[in-house]
Amino acid sequence: MEPAVYILASKKDGVLYIGVTSELKRRVWEHREGIGATFTRKYHVHRLVYYERHPSMESAIVREKRLKKWERAWKVRLIEAMNPGWRDLYDLL
Repeated sequence: MEPAVYILASKKDGVLYIGVTSELKRRVWEHREGIGATFTRKYHVHRLVYYERHPSMESAIVREKRLKKWERAWKVRLIEAMNPGWRDLYDLL
């Protein structure tokens, strides 16, 4: 188990989705295959643009809840600090 918080995007500056998982690669694959979250399937949100690993699921959940309350501009800055081109990070996992 490797807890992580992640942000998916439909495209650069597109629709964002924030999630938490114990297996990042598997979960992003599920989003891409249309398994799980209806929101990501409906809005075609499949590009992994940001992620951070956590030592425990509890800390990952706390971080996810905080990020979901952030203003969009803060989320964009967070993404661009790690991934300025908004490229899909899935193949780097």
